[in-house]
Amino acid sequence: MPRSNSFIFSVLNALVLAASLCSPAQGADTSTAESDTVLTKLQDFTDRATELAMLAFSMIGIHYKYGGNTPENGLDCSGLVRYVFKEAWGTTLPRTSEEISRVGQRVETRDLQPGDLVFYNTLRRAFSHVGIYLGDNKFIHSPAAGGEVRIESMDVGYWKKRFNGARRISEPEQK
Repeated sequence: MPRSNSFIFSVLNALVLAASLCSPAQGADTSTAESDTVLTKLQDFTDRATELAMLAFSMIGIHYKYGGNTPENGLDCSGLVRYVFKEAWGTTLPRTSEEISRVGQRVETRDLQPGDLVFYNTLRRAFSHVGIYLGDNKFIHSPAAGGEVRIESMDVGYWKKRFNGARRISEPEQK
């Protein structure tokens, strides 16, 4: 099995495990507000990560196209991010990675969660590239001309040197 597929299955297994932890054991005392709050937060996190990750994973292999914003025609980095957030949450993000870098809340690297956005300087200017963090120091992105949407490690020297920061986009309130 290719490495990216085994990583996908590892992430999905972790999400399933986390979801199962959200369901109280039979006979467990879940009457306290504190335990209910913790379980709700864990379930919300799992749902949020699963929704974005599943849609992002389905984009693997889509060819890169500068200015592309649909899987049918190809996606550039910001097109991928915009498409995933629009389809998963109905959230419309700005068109460019630089504009997207001003949306949401700043996140420290140590606090990254699946679904957060990671930004890189790939064109000799800050925030010229964006991807979606998946966990385990991995992110999914649409790299460049001739490439396809794929998963990469943030630990690779190329990405480490070019990292600009991360942002968290809040899911819109459900009505």
